[in-house]
Amino acid sequence: MIVDCGIYRDGRREPGPEDFSDALAKARASQGFVWLGMHEPSEKEFDRVSEEFALHPLAVEDALKAHQRPKLEVYDDSLFLVLKPVMYEPRSDAVSTGELMIFLGDSFVVTVRHGEGDALTDLRHRLEQDPETLRKGPTAVMYAIADMVVDHYLDVAVELQTDLEELEGEVFSPERGGSRHTASRIYNFKRQITEFRRATGPLAPPMSRLSGTGQSAFATAVPFVDDAARPFFRDVSDHLTRVNESVESLDRLVSDILSAHLAQTSVQQNDDMRKISAWAAMAAIPTMIAGIYGMNFQHMPELHWVWSYPTVIAVMAVLEVLLYRLFKRRGWL
Repeated sequence: MIVDCGIYRDGRREPGPEDFSDALAKARASQGFVWLGMHEPSEKEFDRVSEEFALHPLAVEDALKAHQRPKLEVYDDSLFLVLKPVMYEPRSDAVSTGELMIFLGDSFVVTVRHGEGDALTDLRHRLEQDPETLRKGPTAVMYAIADMVVDHYLDVAVELQTDLEELEGEVFSPERGGSRHTASRIYNFKRQITEFRRATGPLAPPMSRLSGTGQSAFATAVPFVDDAARPFFRDVSDHLTRVNESVESLDRLVSDILSAHLAQTSVQQNDDMRKISAWAAMAAIPTMIAGIYGMNFQHMPELHWVWSYPTVIAVMAVLEVLLYRLFKRRGWL
């Protein structure tokens, strides 16, 4: 569906249009630009938009099917940028991603959103209150969207760090020492970080190219992007670098926590086995003695002695005490 369509000239939104089909012509006639916002459009609906704005068929196919990696593609009449907004639910430790596609031309911006990510309505309203930014044209809209998405990455990274510290405290707590389901929680947390990385990692090259810091950035300038906007994209790229560094740090830390938890579990199991072995050894002595005297042979020492039974019991008790003190001294019990 089409969420909003506006014509902007000199940083201000003009009335109309009644239909997006004549919006581009009106914008070009007034030296302005069109911002058309869509949410999960149907193929029929998007065909009209692609025909009006002359969007490349390959980019249109990507925008309709979604499930794309973050990327920047350059076509003759437009740019195509894919972003993946990230949402994090702390209660379930779940990271989910949406998709946000931006078509950028000389006098238009078309945004296509998939999933449950943040809508662009609030961002549009904020930009409409900032005419100075909108005067910079479609590039300013692309920058503002990218900046919003990457800044939210920073917020998600902070929330993940907080939750990971709580999980770390649970694993290394001397009282709890990790519950039965700690390993599965750690593994699930690692999967969420991997999902987060899929959104942030591939976005670095497009941001570097837009900011003019890529390897071939100066050799081939990105069309439809004002050179004056490069410092702003450079700021977004710097924030994205911080996010990627945080994601790498989180991934290493959660791997270390998982290894430490498994080692801790192994040590605990070894300790339990020592205790079991110690108790089994203590039980073996009276079992052995009782087994010998239970064989019912005719000629066995002390069978007819009055004090044989209490003597055997006393020997068993003394041996048990000696073994207990030996195992206790060695830390097996």
